[in-house]
Amino acid sequence: MQHDEVIWQVIRHNHCSFMAKITTGNFCRNPYNITGVCNRSSCPLANSRYATIRDHDGVFYLYMKTIERAHKPNELWERVKLPRNYEKALEIIDKHLMYWPKFLVHKTKQRLTKMTQMRIRMRKLALKTREKIMTTPRKEIKRESRREKKAETAAELDKSIEKELLERLNGGLYGDIHNILPNYFNKILDENELQAVSDEDEVVCFCGNEPEIEFVQGYDDLEEEDDIEDFGGFVIDESLKNNDDAPEDEEEMDTVDRKRLKIRSESAHRKVEEDEPRKSKKKARVLVEVENEDASERQRETF
Repeated sequence: MQHDEVIWQVIRHNHCSFMAKITTGNFCRNPYNITGVCNRSSCPLANSRYATIRDHDGVFYLYMKTIERAHKPNELWERVKLPRNYEKALEIIDKHLMYWPKFLVHKTKQRLTKMTQMRIRMRKLALKTREKIMTTPRKEIKRESRREKKAETAAELDKSIEKELLERLNGGLYGDIHNILPNYFNKILDENELQAVSDEDEVVCFCGNEPEIEFVQGYDDLEEEDDIEDFGGFVIDESLKNNDDAPEDEEEMDTVDRKRLKIRSESAHRKVEEDEPRKSKKKARVLVEVENEDASERQRETF
């Protein structure tokens, strides 16, 4: 049998794990406490008929406890989901707590208002951009710095050993036969190729300081003039005729250019005159066909 007064005397004067004593007063850590204060009327353990409101992931629930379910701890609290609308939630509270003490009804409504205001503030703060304060992990930073120093010392040691072995190898200390790993062997070959390429570039750069000398085929204009003369003096005569009909601006040519044109025309005429008698000296050949009736053969003679 449950007796509320005996439970309260034991909790208040002996020991309660939910009670927190502070200079300003005594408070209760029990999540079902409706006010958060440790007193007789608001203690969920010392009251067999009790009601409160709790929040589960942004959803409010009305919790009710009655003495009829005291012998069943797994079904001790009755839970009712409250809507998001504040007025509808108040109506549901009035409906379920119609014949309950006015103190519990008033405190449940007061807790509902406080929790709705808190939810609104949380949504507003979530929309705002706020600075996030981050702690600096000093231990991790120190650990990483130590690892970096160890890695640097190990790399320097490996490089020094490699240099010493290469010096001994180049000095002929190990003879002609060597057992070298392929990675190191390829690395040495690559370094030698890079050095050879850099030496060639230096030679090219050194030689490149001198001016480049190019050989170009000359007298292109004269060859073109000879090709024109092969066609005869017709083109030149026509050019001279066109020059006679040219406007006054073209008649103001330099005397040197006119002399060159005259010399070219004269040379072309001479070539034409020399070619004409050669052609006339050649005899024309005549083809004559003679038929004999007896032999029925044709004979050809040239005169």
